[in-house]
Amino acid sequence: MTLATGSAAGAGGSGLTLLILALPIIFLLFLMFNQRRRARSVNEAQSQLQPGQEVMTTSGMFGVIRAVEADVIHLEAGGVVLRFQRRAILPMSMVGSLGGPAASDQGEGGPADGDTPTDTDGPTR
Repeated sequence: MTLATGSAAGAGGSGLTLLILALPIIFLLFLMFNQRRRARSVNEAQSQLQPGQEVMTTSGMFGVIRAVEADVIHLEAGGVVLRFQRRAILPMSMVGSLGGPAASDQGEGGPADGDTPTDTDGPTR
């Protein structure tokens, strides 16, 4: 009887072992497909960049597109026109959806573009 009891326990244990091994694999597959979907949507948005569109670079600089060449974007930020690789630009519609600061968060609580913060009360003690 001991052998029969041992084999019954082994059969139930193998199902649990299989479940424990399958869960991390399923989780990794989910992450992989989710990342592919995000990359595809970012590539599509970057291919549709147009002059006059407000964007953010991957380094966090905000500006307006002034010209679009093949893979080079001319971005105006603070009165200066800079050249960026197309892959380094994110449209403002993508900024909030990728976990970065939302477009509505910009300009609240900080100085406006071109303004410099001034301390009128003197040093804080």
